[in-house]
Amino acid sequence: MTSRLTELIARAPWREAVTYRDTWPHEYVLSEKDAQQELLEAVCERFRVEEGVAGRFFGMNNTYLFIGDYKYWLMTHWDDLKSGEDYVLNRARLYRDRRDFVIQPGDTGKPEDYPVNPAYQS
Repeated sequence: MTSRLTELIARAPWREAVTYRDTWPHEYVLSEKDAQQELLEAVCERFRVEEGVAGRFFGMNNTYLFIGDYKYWLMTHWDDLKSGEDYVLNRARLYRDRRDFVIQPGDTGKPEDYPVNPAYQS
């Protein structure tokens, strides 16, 4: 399953999320518009078999999937997806530190704004 998923990831037409270019740089694909239904389903399957990691982005709970040098997430819970609707699959390069799990106030994603206090995840 992993090689199929990494192949789908490599073929996907990732585009930069320009709104967050200077704060939380990431990329995304659209399941319907970009014909990435198979990729979306493969990611959701990994969530279903509990390979996702619970995390928070400020006050929002989310589930992340870590593959290679990236983390992947959806803005809609993977269990609530409806066939034929367009969903966003996001990915961001890993920081290789606690920001991959907990984003806290004051942390803009820029090295100079890295919070001094340890992250707390409830």
